[in-house]
Amino acid sequence: MKRILTGLKPTGDLTLGNYIGAIKQMVKMQDEYESFLFVADLHALTIYQDPKELNERIRKFIAMYIACGIDPNKNTIYIQSENEYIPAISFLLECNTTYGEASRMIQFKEKSKQNANFSVGLLTYPVLMAADILYCDSDYVPVGIDQKQHVELARNIAIRFNNRYGETFNLPEPLLNKNGTKIYDLKNPDKKMSKSEENPVGVISMFDDRESIISKIMKATTDNYNKVCFDREKQPGISNLLTIASELSNIPISELEQQFANKGYGEFKKYVAELTANHIENIQKKYNQILNSDILEDILNKGKEKTKKIAQEKYKIMKEKIGVTRNIIK
Repeated sequence: MKRILTGLKPTGDLTLGNYIGAIKQMVKMQDEYESFLFVADLHALTIYQDPKELNERIRKFIAMYIACGIDPNKNTIYIQSENEYIPAISFLLECNTTYGEASRMIQFKEKSKQNANFSVGLLTYPVLMAADILYCDSDYVPVGIDQKQHVELARNIAIRFNNRYGETFNLPEPLLNKNGTKIYDLKNPDKKMSKSEENPVGVISMFDDRESIISKIMKATTDNYNKVCFDREKQPGISNLLTIASELSNIPISELEQQFANKGYGEFKKYVAELTANHIENIQKKYNQILNSDILEDILNKGKEKTKKIAQEKYKIMKEKIGVTRNIIK
């Protein structure tokens, strides 16, 4: 079975867009691949994070993913920072990465322009990401088109290391998320719903209460056509709500269009609001049960033990090939 690796950066809030566009796809893929799922808490440190908030998010994100259908029996789940061999591997990979490669990464180029006093970690964290991918010989990494560059960097570093020191790493492939459904901001339906969005009015968090969810959907931007019809160009707001309703109800958009053909936007919004609130409430019940039990400790301890063994062995192999070892190289 091919191995797939997914990282969760514990910043912002998990949104309805994350759930529909990514987590639901991961639930399907966990039956097709050997799945490694980790919280990329070290990646979050490229900019300052409040320690208490970061600590809380780590547990919240894992609990929410499990509540959304990620099966701990089908996934190796772990926290990046609990595996000290991964940063050690990262440094050895940094020494096989050029400054030009690191500085050409899109996020570095954009964020370094915004703040001249950027941390060195902003430059080097794509190599840490490569270490995440390469230490366990991942076959595939699910990414959006904007993240494909990171997998390509990991491949380039792996090829260079293999050429210099002999076959060491598997070459990963980006698994572009073509099937994931994109959910848009409720107030600005031309923009993707984002967990890092500063204005939360158009974003539904998976941690929102029922009243907030209903209020946000009832205030969602629509249009003057007063016709429940899917048309991304002319009716982006209504199209977005139709997509949400279809994904959460498993009813095709065409049937929803017929169902609300002679009804106003108010009635349609109320339907989507109640549907969404009910769906998220059910997930939150599972989430609270998981968060308030010992299940997370058991899951994370198993993940840590398994991945540390893998990373330790890979680190040992790398050190011996590079020459930083007491053993005499033959």
